[in-house]
Amino acid sequence: MKSKMYSLVALVATFLTFTACYDLQEEVSVNAKKVDNQYLVKEIAKGAALKGSNGINFGPDGNLYVASFLGQEIIVMNKQNGKIIKRICHEDGVIVPDDLVFGPDGSLYWTDLFIGEVGRIAPDGTLTKQFVAPGVNPITFSDDGRMFVGLCFLGDGLYEVDPELKAPPRPIIVTSPPLNPFPLGFLNGFDFGPDGKLYGPLFAGGAVIRVNVGGPGTPPSTNPFADGTAEFVAGGFTVPAAAKFDSKGILHVVDQTGEVFKVNPSTGEKTLFIKIQSGLDNLAFDSNGSLFISNNDFGTIVEILPSGQPRTISRGGMTSPMGLAVLPGANKKDALYVPGVYRLHQLDGLTGKETNVFKGDLLNGAGNLTTPFTLSADGENLIVSSWFGAVVQIWNPQTNKVIESFPMGAPIDAIRFKNDIVASDLGLGGVVRISDKLKILPIDNVNVFAPSGMATDGNTLWVADWGTGIVWQVGFNGNTPSTPFPIATGLMNPEGLAWDKEGGLFVVESGASKLSRIDLITGTVSKIADGLKLSAPAFGLAGFPPTWLFDGVAVGQTGDIYVSGGGKNVIYRISKN
Repeated sequence: MKSKMYSLVALVATFLTFTACYDLQEEVSVNAKKVDNQYLVKEIAKGAALKGSNGINFGPDGNLYVASFLGQEIIVMNKQNGKIIKRICHEDGVIVPDDLVFGPDGSLYWTDLFIGEVGRIAPDGTLTKQFVAPGVNPITFSDDGRMFVGLCFLGDGLYEVDPELKAPPRPIIVTSPPLNPFPLGFLNGFDFGPDGKLYGPLFAGGAVIRVNVGGPGTPPSTNPFADGTAEFVAGGFTVPAAAKFDSKGILHVVDQTGEVFKVNPSTGEKTLFIKIQSGLDNLAFDSNGSLFISNNDFGTIVEILPSGQPRTISRGGMTSPMGLAVLPGANKKDALYVPGVYRLHQLDGLTGKETNVFKGDLLNGAGNLTTPFTLSADGENLIVSSWFGAVVQIWNPQTNKVIESFPMGAPIDAIRFKNDIVASDLGLGGVVRISDKLKILPIDNVNVFAPSGMATDGNTLWVADWGTGIVWQVGFNGNTPSTPFPIATGLMNPEGLAWDKEGGLFVVESGASKLSRIDLITGTVSKIADGLKLSAPAFGLAGFPPTWLFDGVAVGQTGDIYVSGGGKNVIYRISKN
């Protein structure tokens, strides 16, 4: 979740046209429908019921509470059948929740990772929030009612926080840059053990540790493993994400590999308990001692039965389909590639069946596929953009190898253009040429606010501006850009663009829940399909891309149009009728 923040002075748009707590389990009345008797719209693939599942815990009401970072909400779920009872979202003060816990008085607490705040909803409904530090992530209570939070991904450290969110947070472990900027290694979902110490995994360290949290007056540690504040318990994990004790005092650790281990805190011995689908994020035990596990990559919630078999509570799949691309597939079929932050899915364009899935690396390890947001075809390769990872990559799906990687600011989209790559990058101030960072369409906060999707016919560049609702046309004299011209105006939060090879541009209007077409001769905008379930924008996140989860469009070999419906986690295929 590492990203470069950018400054956006103003946005000419309103968020009121969106519903933040859209029900992904809602079914449309028909699976295929005609639009103006010209096009047929069909859902060819359906993903998870949730937009990712992160921290989980059981509330006093016996229901399972699920933090969804990408969904910007906390879901209240029936643990028996997965039915969503309630959604707690931005209207309730929830912004980007990553973990949650209930206090002794029944208050719901959560961590808003990107904005660094801890939130609380008291039993009487009162909302309170307190800033701790960017990256605030795991949260738990000790047996004596003290609350603790850790920093992960955007920071590193550990704090004690006043449950009333009034007194200043007490630092326990802090950074000391440049000597020790990562004193722990991203301490993630944690829990207190019977010995009164805090146990948790190091997401980037492959180990489980325990921490003596101390008390008031204890000076903060900058070198916890040297001064005895922290000590290793067990190692040899791949990407451990959370550690919790059951009612018998047995420590359970989930690894993103899909493995769940039981760990002896005294000896460090670990035993494989069960292996399920990879992408695990957190775990919780209900009042009966049953184990429930969340999967962030696929949005799944499972219960582990006494027999040791997993029972799916909430189905998994694509959690945030975004800026998709098409490459030629076998037997003249379209090979459709769909990014989803933590995974990149390959689908059969005819059937929607998943044929492959690739892992996105949250930590941006060298040579690994980043967390993908948008894609564009580049011969047999794909150009991958990620504002999470602050990078643009050229990646080959056949070998799953990154061919080239370009550090960026906050890239929204990137395409091949004139033997170079151009990117709409809010961190670098507009549309830039990657080779020399030449600004082709600079953000001026007058006519250009938030460049998003792009398209080209090889000679002309088109750029959608999410903020102004303008699609800009940029001609070139050789490699020198001409003055940008607004080919279409009045669009509602345009995101994905695709050239249709017939003198038009397809554009996803996320603010109007529709796909439109721009006639490049007249500038006339016509409707192709409406009523699409598209993603909501970023709520309450000043300084981050307003698109949040980008909805894209791509044209296949036969002229079929594909659109990512991130609001419902579906892929639409739109064909001429």
